[in-house]
Amino acid sequence: MHHPIKLLSCAALLSAVTAAQAQDATAGKAAFAPCAACHSVNGRNGAGPSLQGVVGRQAGALEGFRYSQAMKAAGTTWDTASLDAYIANPQKVIPGNAMPFAGLPDAKVRADIVAYLGTLK
Repeated sequence: MHHPIKLLSCAALLSAVTAAQAQDATAGKAAFAPCAACHSVNGRNGAGPSLQGVVGRQAGALEGFRYSQAMKAAGTTWDTASLDAYIANPQKVIPGNAMPFAGLPDAKVRADIVAYLGTLK
């Protein structure tokens, strides 16, 4: 006979383990290193806009950065899904954006980077 409480606890544990495997902000920080050539995480813009506080921000809206018309007109609010899609294929998600990056096909590495970006308040 199955005990509903035990099944629920196992399901909750499995869900927590799966989520932990899906996102690792520490690994994301390491994977972000090449991105740091253009994007700071301290509020200062460089060749790309600072990504401090990017989660929840409207695309193309950070003060002091000169965005492409495509980015300003995107109408995207950066969240986990939109950041993941953009990092996977920037030109597909926002055609005509100025970021010279072809995309990152590895879903695990993208999830880690997005988890790291979520820590940058």
